[in-house]
Formats: sequence, structure tokens, C-alpha cells
Amino acid sequence: METETRETPALDVPREDLAGLTGQQLLGFYRTMLLSRFVDDREISLKRQNRIFFQISGAGHEAIGVGLAAHLDPSRDWCFLYYRDRALTLSLGQTPLDHLLQAVGAADDPASGGRQMPSHYGDVRFNIANTSSPTGTQFLQAVGAAEAGLRAGRVEGLAPHLSSYADDEIVICTTGDGTTSEGEFWEAMNTACNLELPVLFVVEDNEYAISVPVEVQTAGGSVSKLLTGFPSLRIEECDGTDPVEVYRVAGELVRHCRERKGPALLHAHCTRPYSHSLSDDERMYRPTAELEAQAARDPLTRIRTRILETGLATEEALDGLVEEARQAVAEAADEALERPQPAPETAMDHLYSADRPPTDSGFRSDPAYDDDKMYTMVDLLNACMRDEMERDPRIVVFGEDVADASRTDALDEVKGKGGVFKVTHGLQQRFGSDRVYNSPLAEANIVGRAIGMAVRGMRPVVEVQFFDYIWPAFHQIRNELATMRYRSNGAYASPVVIRTTYGGYLKGGAIYHSQTGATLFTHTPGLRVAIPSNAEDANGLLRAAIRGEDPVLFLEHKHLYRQVYNKGRYPGADYTIPFGQAAVVRDGTDLTLVTCGALVKRSLDAAKQVEAEHGISTEVIDLRTLSPLDMDTIATSVKKTNKALVVHEDALSFGIGAEISARIADDLFPWLDGPVRRVASKDVWVAYAPDLEQVILPQVPDVKAAIEELARY
Repeated sequence: METETRETPALDVPREDLAGLTGQQLLGFYRTMLLSRFVDDREISLKRQNRIFFQISGAGHEAIGVGLAAHLDPSRDWCFLYYRDRALTLSLGQTPLDHLLQAVGAADDPASGGRQMPSHYGDVRFNIANTSSPTGTQFLQAVGAAEAGLRAGRVEGLAPHLSSYADDEIVICTTGDGTTSEGEFWEAMNTACNLELPVLFVVEDNEYAISVPVEVQTAGGSVSKLLTGFPSLRIEECDGTDPVEVYRVAGELVRHCRERKGPALLHAHCTRPYSHSLSDDERMYRPTAELEAQAARDPLTRIRTRILETGLATEEALDGLVEEARQAVAEAADEALERPQPAPETAMDHLYSADRPPTDSGFRSDPAYDDDKMYTMVDLLNACMRDEMERDPRIVVFGEDVADASRTDALDEVKGKGGVFKVTHGLQQRFGSDRVYNSPLAEANIVGRAIGMAVRGMRPVVEVQFFDYIWPAFHQIRNELATMRYRSNGAYASPVVIRTTYGGYLKGGAIYHSQTGATLFTHTPGLRVAIPSNAEDANGLLRAAIRGEDPVLFLEHKHLYRQVYNKGRYPGADYTIPFGQAAVVRDGTDLTLVTCGALVKRSLDAAKQVEAEHGISTEVIDLRTLSPLDMDTIATSVKKTNKALVVHEDALSFGIGAEISARIADDLFPWLDGPVRRVASKDVWVAYAPDLEQVILPQVPDVKAAIEELARY
């Protein structure tokens, strides 16, 4: 009697029933999915042993990662991911050891050098942008990264400056279903569709955002149905537990993006077999029947069944793969546990650039005047941006109203806008609409896109029209822009310059056009803050900001834009002033007055009056930058005068004056002959009525009275 045998199919032949995958590819998918799950399991075990300190898994999302990654090229495509993408990053080239090094907080962690929690992916080797904890911040950054490619294809000389560039590159941006509730998701969709950018958004829908089900998060329970009105956006849904279906549908959308047909969205329905994280217990809010139904759709079970049904491998062979993957993860875990954590002395490393920070002494240069013509601060800020754009093709300027005219056919007929205060006037006319352009009225959109560009090597100089409206972007500034270099252990940087107007003394500015809140930014590690008081300083500081490698908030006082007293000569195309170098704008012997911005002139006027009336000699220091502070110049002056007064426009409580006063008290107490005094705005919003504004903001008589009182000690 003959025994019937079944021939094993060839593993290297593409199969129609596998959407063109070969058997070898499908087996490779299975192995990567096993590695991903076993890393999760090992981390869970280590967390329970208190050998790692946090765990969040990618379980249930493995099929999405392997099916999508098969269409990507990590040498040219960019990925902005979220914490469930373990299988995707393993498919792109990372190893279980890479992930476990982050879990144990090792110095060798390639994503962050022990600075970030597990599953916060990032790897310059594979164009995986650094992932942070705030969900949803990656959307606008992905759009900015895609926009960098768009501009590189249009701006001469830009492409060689990008860290990588290809004509058919795409950007992948992944998210959970819950995070699509963030406003920045919709801002990103708007810009991606408006510019027809090659971004593939992947919604990994496991039906829960921690304990909140999708129908509570999303109207109608389906974000892809809500998005159907966006032009140029191709939307497809798929079973995210089936790697073959993910591979098929993702391939179509990747091709759509590579062919420059616009952005796309893959809505992949998957499972979450483990709780949100080890800090969560899903049994508290998910009934048993629901959990059992989910277990039946586990992607590891489904792919194993598919392999067996197609005869690609036997049970024994697959069991061998399972054991091999389990052993590989175990060995990686053992190795990771042997790696040391970062040395304590490295705690401050990578907060700022070590190569070219704007504080570098190399930025100290002498002006090169051509003539004696005097220019306003607006003029010299504009001249600086013009000079730098001529020099560096990486620079783009965008924001609300910064272009001369968005409808370029009108440029021959109109004078051009160039910003509310005309600081960017003429730049679009000179450099074209691919380097100077308007953004949507959305501040987070401006800053988030700029971060994505900067990560790839561009130098965005963006404008937020009024300081009072910067707060929608504060999330991107504090959690993303300022942390990028530090949280990636120096692998990524985001040298973005954010220009914004601030301050009062205009009559009628009121609550939403008069505020000064710089300390919220000086309290943000990783961010530089400049605050020039005159035209030449504005020119030199802005140039240092643009040429430096750190992110900068550049504060421009509206009241100072066109004053006669702070005009200056054009100092040449290479004039720079280092950050952290205050200027002694009036010599004195009896008292040190430390100030900045619009209070420099008022302080000088008060000092002059006091000297004329009482013979009190006041030394006035213009800080010029708030982060860093030049405490050396302050110390030299206080040691000479033995008295200190700090004058600033922001509210008195918790202002920059409190910080400077504390430092003087800490470091210079032996030299003090009196208390450190402060003059500042009242702890209230700036009101509309001029009589109220007058009493709320510090005036010359207030400064004069403070000098006289302190001098009596």
C-alpha cells in the first residue's frame, strides 16, 4: 500500500494566495512577530522582578508592523511612530537587544541613552524619528518631514543638506485610535492634504484608549469615515490581525504615496491582548466575553494557522521557530541586564549642542558698517533673514501672514504683506514661495512642522504672530522642540528659530496683545530665549540664533520695532552676538540695574534723572538673552556697586527678576549693602484702557523711585 505524501511548496516563489508574498517572507513575518511578543513578555517578567521600571506592549499590533515594513526602505523613508510599534521597528532593522537596552535604562540604548521609557522608539540608522510620550505630537512632525522632501525637490541646493533624500521617499506616521482625537491630528491631515504630501497615516485601531472605547472617543466609532471629506486623501481599511491583508493594502497605499498622488490613511483593525500597560488592568473595564473574542483574533495565532494551512511549514518546524525566537530574546535580555546605566556625570549631556550653540564665543564679531544710515529694528531683522537666506538654502520662513501674498499672481499688483509688522516684507518676492510662505492659522501646526523639517536637516525660521497666541504651540515647544536633542541622546536635533512679538506700551493692546511671559520658556530646559532691545542687537542675535544648533525663542517687542532711539546701522552680513553676553549700556558706581527689552530705555531715562537730581550713579545692564543669563557680567557690576535692582516688564511674582535676585543672593551676598529690589508689572493682565495700562506696566517714575530708595541703604 502506497503512502500519500504532500510536497512542500517552494518558499521563494511569490504566491497569489499570499498577496504576492513568498513563503519565506511569511515565515520571516512570523519570526519577527514572535520576537516582538516575546520581548513584551520578557519585559513584563522583568518589570515584576523590579529589574525594569515601566512596560507598555505592542501585543496585538504585530501583523500591522511586519506587513507595512515590508514595503519600506529605511534608508530613504521616514517613520514617526508610537509606542505599539515594536514589530515595525524590528522589521526595519532594530533588534530585541535594542529594545531591552531601553527597558533597563542602559547607556547603550540606541533610542535615548537611558533617557526615555521603554517603547519610545528612535534610531538614526533607520530614519526612525525619536518618539516621545505625549500622544499625537508626531502627526505634525511627520508632515514637516514630508514637507522637507517637498521643498528639497523645488529649492536649489537644499537636497544635499538633508540627512537623506529620495524623489520617491515617503513618511509613515502611526497612531492608536484614541490619539486621533487630538487636534493636531486634524491639523496634520489638513496640511498633508493641502500640500498633497506623501504621508501614510496608519491608525492601529485596537478599539481602546486605555479604558475608553472607540465609540466614546470618535463620533460614529470610525475615524476613517470621518475623514472622507479630505481631498487627495486615499483611505483604506484592513484586518490588522492578518499580516497578508496588511501587506496587500499597505502596498497599495505606499505605492499611492510614492507616486505623489497625495497622502493616504490605513485604518487597521487589531487587538490589544494585554492591558494598556502594566499600570493598567483591562479586566476592570472589559467583560470576559469581549476578552475571549479578542483572543481568538490574536495575530500570532492567525499567522501560524495561515502557514500551516498553506503547507509552508509543519507544526514541528514552527515550534522550532518559537523556541529559537524565545531563546534569542532571553539571551538579549541577559545581555541588556549586564549593560551599565549612564554615568551620573552625563546627566546634563545633550541638553544643548556641544558643536555650535549660539553661546559659542565664535559668534562674537565686530560690526562691518558700510555707511552711517540708521535703520529700525524691523529693518535690521529683515536684513538678517535676507542675508541668511542668501547664504543658506536650508532656511525657510513661514507662519501666519509672513508671505507677501499667497496668491502669487497678485505679487505684480500689490506691495505685499510680509507679516503684521512687515518684518518679513519682500522675502517671498526675493526667495520665492517655496522658501517663504503662509501657514494655516494654527500655531501648533507651525512649530510641529518646523520640528519635522529640522530633524531632517533644515533650518526653519518661523513666526508666531503674537506671543499671546503662542500657547497652542507650547505643547510642541516644551515637550518636543526643547527635548529632541536630550531625549535622543544627541542623535537628533531641532534647531528651529521661533520669532514672536510680545509686550505692551502700545495703548489698546489689552489682554491678548500685551503680555510678557518669557519665564515659562526660560523654565524649559533645552530652549534658548533672546530678547533684544535695539536694532543692531536684534540683527546680531537673530543671526547667531539661525546659525546655532539649538532651538531658540526670539522675542521681539512690538513697541521697539520702529522707535527712533533704538535704531542702528547695518552691521554687515556676518555680524553675530553670542547668547549669554549681556551689555553694559550705562556705566555706574553706586547701583547695578539689570533689565531687558522695553525697560532698557525706561531704565536709562530713570538713571539719568536720578543722577541729575541726586548724583546717584546707576550702572545699567541689558541682558539681551534670558536663557542663558549672563551672571558673570551681573556679578562684576554688583561687586563694584554693592547694590542690585532688577527691572522687567513681566508680572512681578515668579518673573525673571525673582530668578536673578535669588542668584545674586546666593552668589553675591558678601558684596551686598542692601536688599535686592525688583520693579515689574503688577500681577494682573494688561488692560485695554490706557489709564489702566499705564499703572499696570512699570514706568520711568517707578524705576526712578526704586533707584532712589535702594540708594538710601
